[in-house]
Amino acid sequence: MKPRVDYSLYLCTDRELMTSDTIEEGVELAIKGGVTIVQLREKNCLGKEFLRIARSVKEVTDAYEIPLIINDRIDIAVAVDADGVHLGQKDIPSGVAREMLGKHKIIGVSAYNAELALRAQKDGADYIGVGDVFGTSTKADTHHVSYEELVKIRKTVKIPIVAIGGVKPELMPRLAGTGVDGVAVVSAVLGAKNITEAAEEMLCQMQKLRLP
Repeated sequence: MKPRVDYSLYLCTDRELMTSDTIEEGVELAIKGGVTIVQLREKNCLGKEFLRIARSVKEVTDAYEIPLIINDRIDIAVAVDADGVHLGQKDIPSGVAREMLGKHKIIGVSAYNAELALRAQKDGADYIGVGDVFGTSTKADTHHVSYEELVKIRKTVKIPIVAIGGVKPELMPRLAGTGVDGVAVVSAVLGAKNITEAAEEMLCQMQKLRLP
């Protein structure tokens, strides 16, 4: 059975930015602060090392009953029995990924306009990662998504959407009225001096967005 997911505070990992000694420690501290879903996203990591890290991080997410998503690598997701994968526009199509993973796994897709988001939904995606909303230094070749386009995407698709790209506590009010289901964070949490407190603040800001 596919897990029911709270996308409110979506953590993407990056060992080059974190202040903790290990990725496992960083993930655990973030979860303690309120992170609701974790994506293992380590671009500069080869297969064997990625597999080792994925197994180790999954022990942490399992302990807290938090879904673990693997970025790009369907083979790693299958190997560690992760809860799902996240795919970019240049990765394997979500429809093919669904055939490989089965109906009970979560599939997320990155999109920067309503057309791509709708296509992902039709192909069986469970959620859309929408960005770059504020500008980011953690990923190259991004497309800026305006407030208007973010609203348009929300009106176009029925599945959850998560805003990503330079999201920080002080910028969160600018997402008011967009209807996003959550925000994805990297440096704003893992790069903070106190990871747990940073996650708590981000979750608090996300909850404020939902107030009438």
